Amino acid sequence: MITRERYVREVRGFYNSDLIKIFTGVRRSGKSIIMGQVADEIRRKSDNIVYLDFDDRAVTASVQSWQDIVSYVAGHRKEGLCYVFLDEVQEIEGWQFACRSLRRENCSVFITGSNSKLLSKEFTKELSGRYVSFRIRPFVYRELVEYAGQLGKEMTVTDYLVWGGFPKRLEFNSTEEQRRYINDLDTTIVQNDIINRYKIRKADEFKKLANFILISNSRICSANSIADYMKGNGTNCTANTVQKWIGYLAEAYIIDQIPRYSRKAKRELEQTRKLYNSDVALNSIRVTNGRFDLTHNLENIVYNELLYRGYSLSVYDNNGREIDFLAEKDGKRYYVQVAYSVEDEKAYEREFSAFGSISQIDKKILITNDELDYSTSNVEHIRLKDFLLADSL
Repeated sequence: MITRERYVREVRGFYNSDLIKIFTGVRRSGKSIIMGQVADEIRRKSDNIVYLDFDDRAVTASVQSWQDIVSYVAGHRKEGLCYVFLDEVQEIEGWQFACRSLRRENCSVFITGSNSKLLSKEFTKELSGRYVSFRIRPFVYRELVEYAGQLGKEMTVTDYLVWGGFPKRLEFNSTEEQRRYINDLDTTIVQNDIINRYKIRKADEFKKLANFILISNSRICSANSIADYMKGNGTNCTANTVQKWIGYLAEAYIIDQIPRYSRKAKRELEQTRKLYNSDVALNSIRVTNGRFDLTHNLENIVYNELLYRGYSLSVYDNNGREIDFLAEKDGKRYYVQVAYSVEDEKAYEREFSAFGSISQIDKKILITNDELDYSTSNVEHIRLKDFLLADSL
């Protein structure tokens, strides 16, 4: 497995903090792997480490309560600051009490948890702000290329556009095996992490909504428009219910919602959001005719890449013309437009005209899958593969 330095670097400044370090993210994004990499790094400077994996039956056979966790650590630690790693901690009833107790006993605590029992809102409720969380996402393209190389395989941009970045899929050789793995993962996420977790009584209706949302990635939606669509297809649910269910998908890290910002109104447009999947494979497994949605998946992977690089993002309404991303970082603003191709004259005009009246001070970027360079004096055109292998904008 590759070292995901981008995430380890984020955690490094908190190694000795008494805040509880939580690794969050969609299932199978590599939370446990990164926590293990953090532990390996700390071992190089300290042997005062206790690591408990609650997916291991040998561990759960002897550690069955939160009091057992505290006692186990007390019996295996050394003097001074002890680094405690609790993997899949949700398996233990009252895990939050163990975390609170350990942090008062000169322990630096790190935890991961399955989304079925440890969702984002539980952190605030159970740990009362005494934590810092790190969102782990599926692989971006460069990570896929590196891991594929370790496995003796090649990774193309097209493969990534269709099947995304869940790391384990690369361990399967055929497309059919990868599709089955992602399908089973999707079922577990929707069924265990949401329907069972929230005790949703209208499970069939929720599944229909999830299918619609996940196949509609990189699109602007409102609760009202989705409710109208559902009703038009024989499923009655109110806008309030739609908004609540979208919130569940977001809390399980399956989707992200980003705001729209109006240049004219100089404020966020609160009634609508643009929705992105945590991984484009969640769109592709819902395609039945083999015509994968490469256009919207391309925008989705640009979104994931920009987040990975630490940009804050919003959709920019430039006097009625949408710019896909206003990306901000270190006091700099970048206007980023994404299209599969601008070879067609109408597509070229549409994408470039979106930048009209934008200040010359801020950088304007167009990302497409075209091979030719369509840069102008005002707009830099970046080929998708070059963008995915670059370090910054």
